[in-house]
Amino acid sequence: MAKSDLHAMMVSHSAFGHISPFVQLSNKLSNNRVRISFLTVAGNVSRVKSLLTPSPNIEVIPLTLPPIEGLPADLQNTADIKPSDHGLLSNAIDLMEPQIKSILSDLKPHFIFYDMCLSWVPKLASELGIKPLCFSVFSAVAAAYLTNPARPKNPTLEDLKKPPNGFRSTSLTSIPTFQARDLKYVFTSFNGRPTIFDIDVDSINSSAAFFIKSCYEMEGPYLDFTAAQFKIPVFCTGPLVPDPPTGVLEEKWDTWLSQFPSKSVIFCSFGSETFLSEDQIRELVLGLDLTGLPFFLVLRFPAEVDGEAHLKKALPNGLLERVKSKGVVHIKGWIQQQLILGHDSVGCYVNHSGFSSVIEGIVSECQLVFLPFKGDQFLNAKLIAGDMKAGVEVNRRDEDGYFGKEDILEAIKTVMVDIDKEPGATIRENNNNWREFLLNKEIQDRFITDMVEQMKAMT
Repeated sequence: MAKSDLHAMMVSHSAFGHISPFVQLSNKLSNNRVRISFLTVAGNVSRVKSLLTPSPNIEVIPLTLPPIEGLPADLQNTADIKPSDHGLLSNAIDLMEPQIKSILSDLKPHFIFYDMCLSWVPKLASELGIKPLCFSVFSAVAAAYLTNPARPKNPTLEDLKKPPNGFRSTSLTSIPTFQARDLKYVFTSFNGRPTIFDIDVDSINSSAAFFIKSCYEMEGPYLDFTAAQFKIPVFCTGPLVPDPPTGVLEEKWDTWLSQFPSKSVIFCSFGSETFLSEDQIRELVLGLDLTGLPFFLVLRFPAEVDGEAHLKKALPNGLLERVKSKGVVHIKGWIQQQLILGHDSVGCYVNHSGFSSVIEGIVSECQLVFLPFKGDQFLNAKLIAGDMKAGVEVNRRDEDGYFGKEDILEAIKTVMVDIDKEPGATIRENNNNWREFLLNKEIQDRFITDMVEQMKAMT
């Protein structure tokens, strides 16, 4: 079968943390002459198209999100709702099954790549003679530690603080209490739905193959452990290094950044759906100020929250005015993150440890400081700071995850000030080595060509 004969459909959860990896995978596969049909809620189409590489091999197909009581009529993705309503959105997405069945019946692709949370897709696809391929947008360590049959279905807090039976890691031997408490939500039923754990395990077990956004060079032991647990083919897409950003950085930000020396600015962002409390905002800003380095902080707030009022309440009077010559706190509108990370003045990226964000930071020649807040972010931080030793995690209190301004200062100093001391010197060297690996086009292209061969073998 020629490569151009392959046709794959993509369908993900309606959250941009999930949509973006599906877009990245689509771009890589289409460059290898795989035809892509990308399904997404109608309101996301324009943004998805802007992220896709223009190609005759890619078609974006809009879906209509069914109305459901309790959700806004114009809802398109998780950024539009309160975190407590995410379960209702999942219910609405499940109701799109008839639409997707109709599209699958008409187009008859060879494969459908589906998100782990869409456990009804593989049965639907199999009935139509289409190979269902589960695609994890998370790191392999997250699947190995958390959504794995080796876990009991109702783990205690102490269970979750430790890896599952058979798990092997030199650095991830336990996690703090506050992180284990957060991970309990994976094993909790909301709105009468099955738990995330049950949905994910069922999705993977029902798949013809399980594709993970990673590679053996970065996560070999975790990939092997996952493959042994599920006993289905486990393949890697590679880390899906994003293409260099197009366009030009907005003039006001380019002008502001350019006034500072090379690699001196701290860029701080936690993705579109991680929200900090008032105490966390205060200690973070005070810690950034203590470094003496210029900083650019991006904060997001839930849809129903007045961001300006929240920020004003969080910070000491006069602080923003005092730091305005060297600090920006941005709370409104989208920011050209890749272009900012790639600016010569930016040298440090304080982030939530989202796997895509980590990859962006490394390839942009930024030192990494991790401040994870939920879910897989905790495990990603352990992987990059622990196993790979390519970043540093902010110290937190075990019971509740509290961090103070001194904790922020100490983490940033490690990679930005004490660069000739340990562990900062080793971290910077490893960060550079991983950048070379991720930017090696021959290596990264091989991940996708291997993946295409694996797909061809399944047809």
